[in-house]
Amino acid sequence: MLLLLGRRVTLSFVNRFTKSSPSSLSKPVFISSLLIKFRVAHSCFLVSTAVRNRGTMPERRPFVRLPTDVYPVNYGLCLKPDLIDFTFEGKLEALVEVTQATNQIVMNCADIDIITASFVPQGGEEINATGFNYQNEDEKVTLSFPSTLQKGSGTLKIDFVGELNDKMKGFYRSKYTTSAGEIRYAAVTQFEATDARRAFPCWDEPAIKATFDITLIVPKERVALSNMNVIERKPYPDDENLLEVKFATTPIMSTYLVAFVIGEYDFVESQSSDGVTVRVYTPVGKAEQGKFALEVATKTLPFYKEYFSVPYPLPKIDLIAIADFAAGAMENWGLVTYRETALLIDPKNSCSSSRQWVALVVGHELAHQWFGNLVTMEWWTHLWLNEGFASWIEYLCVDHCFPEYDIWTQFVSADYTRALDLDALDSSHPIEVNVGHPSEVDEIFDAISYSKGASVIRMLHNYIGDEDFRKGMNAYLLKFQHKNASTEDLWDCLEEASGKPIAAVMGSWTKQMGFPIIVVDQEQQGDNRILKISQKKFCASGPHNGEDCPSWMVPISICTSDDPTCTKLKVLLDRPEMTITLNSVSPEQWVKINPGTVGFYRIQYSSSMLQSLLPGVRDLSLAACGPTRSPE
Repeated sequence: MLLLLGRRVTLSFVNRFTKSSPSSLSKPVFISSLLIKFRVAHSCFLVSTAVRNRGTMPERRPFVRLPTDVYPVNYGLCLKPDLIDFTFEGKLEALVEVTQATNQIVMNCADIDIITASFVPQGGEEINATGFNYQNEDEKVTLSFPSTLQKGSGTLKIDFVGELNDKMKGFYRSKYTTSAGEIRYAAVTQFEATDARRAFPCWDEPAIKATFDITLIVPKERVALSNMNVIERKPYPDDENLLEVKFATTPIMSTYLVAFVIGEYDFVESQSSDGVTVRVYTPVGKAEQGKFALEVATKTLPFYKEYFSVPYPLPKIDLIAIADFAAGAMENWGLVTYRETALLIDPKNSCSSSRQWVALVVGHELAHQWFGNLVTMEWWTHLWLNEGFASWIEYLCVDHCFPEYDIWTQFVSADYTRALDLDALDSSHPIEVNVGHPSEVDEIFDAISYSKGASVIRMLHNYIGDEDFRKGMNAYLLKFQHKNASTEDLWDCLEEASGKPIAAVMGSWTKQMGFPIIVVDQEQQGDNRILKISQKKFCASGPHNGEDCPSWMVPISICTSDDPTCTKLKVLLDRPEMTITLNSVSPEQWVKINPGTVGFYRIQYSSSMLQSLLPGVRDLSLAACGPTRSPE
């Protein structure tokens, strides 16, 4: 997901102040009246209003992840949204596996009213649930059964109702205006991090993956989209104005990547060179504004396929502009959602910077189709890696597709320097922060996670070298495809591919805040240049005075005026200070640390070294940033 930090300003804070919607629907549909009767008639049902009715706030319980005694294998999900009353009805038939005998099933559920629930063991008789206990604070529901559910497979059936909310999360309504000035609504989704539970009861944790068979019952004049391609479209038997749209089975995936959209859209279509159908959906009448994003997407998919040596695993990908959208974009597998300014380009009136922004956002979200969707983090603690990686490789992709953009120069000014400025403050935080309750995700996701994350991965790529980096990435994706992984799993694969101490190096950058200033002095000895290099923590507030001065394992690259585009030497500064000998460097040559501005640190040169660099700055032979060659 691309948050808008600075230029990418997240609107998630708005949601904290919006009035929460009541769990009961403001204008009940027929199924809601059944719910009321059902609750009255069956007083044994434990519908939790305890927290709401207490006069005092209960103490917040420690966060506990879902139990593992029952887990889903496949979700059969049918949803019928009402775009007038802003409600929806849902039916869930989930194939589940019971790993330990139990008489209850605990799931995530928020702002949803369950009407009936039952469990059908394979080859057995249906067992109706006798209680629904909603734990509102934890966004969970416990389904209680009168007899024990034995180990083995079974089907969990749930009928439920919910609200198409106005919170821009979960299954929500998106307001737009037609060309005639009429206000209308689409039904769209935003599930990351933990809002799939607002659309259907589920195991809403990234490590609990399953396949999905999704059916949408929608007005026949509306477009209906989901992660996969449509395999059946037929009239809905109860209403001639509705269509029943069935989608193909998804790969095994996390709930936060599920998506569906119902609304009025135009689209432009093409095929990538590797045979993937690509569509860009736009507001009605604006199909022309989707052509640039279509061009970017059709170039980007083959680039990632080649870079990762893993093909895109779905038959299609849709990119759609949503009128009301809190983030910049969201990488739902096969159905990527964007705010309009991050996808649409008016060919007559849009400036070059807008095109570059759209290219970067498209590159970011399509990278997630592999790094995040195919292989998913085990828990939200590792989400920084998804976002930091995508925030780096979006530039690599755009540089490949549009070399005329000189996009790495913009990376340095937009991401790298901003991350340095923020990370020098005492109020910074490490890139990787342990996440307990998923609500903490929004609190830690800022320019440190995105921009510093991207910068240190760029430094890692340079340290390893492109060939070994790609080899390690391929091993990681193949080993963990359709599974979950941690940050350390990626370091292990890169370490094996490169033979370098990746985990130790990266741990020093991701688990502690801040960065070093590299202090450099030189001495000429015959034809050789002796460099004395040391590190200390850089602080915007002044020198670090703490007793325990942190240190980093710093990849150092060095070039000289003999060939400014070629890295003469690479070393790993894995101690407070070291001495380096550069062979065959004459006295009149200058020496530059960190060519290409790839290392995430600042440099303090001696006066003589700084003076010697000035001619290279004046004649532009000393490039500010961009790629450099390694020595042959």
